[in-house]
Amino acid sequence: MSKTVTVYVTDYCPYCNAAKRFLSSHSVEFDVIDVTRDAEKRNWLVQTTGMRTVPQIFVGDTPVGGYTDMDKMHRQGNFVPLLNKHNVAHTFGE
Repeated sequence: MSKTVTVYVTDYCPYCNAAKRFLSSHSVEFDVIDVTRDAEKRNWLVQTTGMRTVPQIFVGDTPVGGYTDMDKMHRQGNFVPLLNKHNVAHTFGE
């Protein structure tokens, strides 16, 4: 299975840390892109997601939203199927 989860973060964001802990606790491998001092990437995020906040989480090219969006998606039973669709290894349900 491939690693296709990307988390865009800043270095002063508690929700970013919560998102990384959540993913790590379920053995989801992910890439972290720090946009703290990268205006170009930050602008790309705003254009792509319409959101100015971080974290912004992507599974493949599907934007999930922030930590609370991912948590809600998981509680509704939609996050694991998205991971599976993108062949992302995880330990949910084990």
